[in-house]
Amino acid sequence: MAVALDQPVADFSAAATSGQQVSLSALKGQQVVIYFYPKDSTPGCTTEGLDFRARYAEFQAANTQIFGVSMDSLKKHESFKCKQDFPFELISDPEHELCDLFGVYQLKKNYGKEYMGIVRSTFLLDANGVLRQEWRNLRVAGHVDAVLAAAQALHKG
Repeated sequence: MAVALDQPVADFSAAATSGQQVSLSALKGQQVVIYFYPKDSTPGCTTEGLDFRARYAEFQAANTQIFGVSMDSLKKHESFKCKQDFPFELISDPEHELCDLFGVYQLKKNYGKEYMGIVRSTFLLDANGVLRQEWRNLRVAGHVDAVLAAAQALHKG
């Protein structure tokens, strides 16, 4: 069952960069931003990651952890994270289990071809793991600013 606004997100555990295993239950007490992106090292995905990196300290000040998710391997993630100096972890979801939970693995069209892939989307969870805001099929420009404003507002309560 996919996530729904103002409902708790089912606990999950997933492999991430830096040898971490990320589970929602272990993040209780902190807000969480999970952003899904199609592929490491592509222009839009790099820009989005760099935007999150640029505002990272402000997210931290709002008690908010950030995780990027794509279906790329951990090896590709480590390289992408290192090259771009991301201060947050990237989750590898090759079987698209997390993507399915959040309903972002969908039929896409590009240059007349249809294929299954990740629709760029971001989710903000409160400190109790309840989904409070979602941005689906988004454009990168200005997006991180909107997520940060929402995280700050949620943190202030």
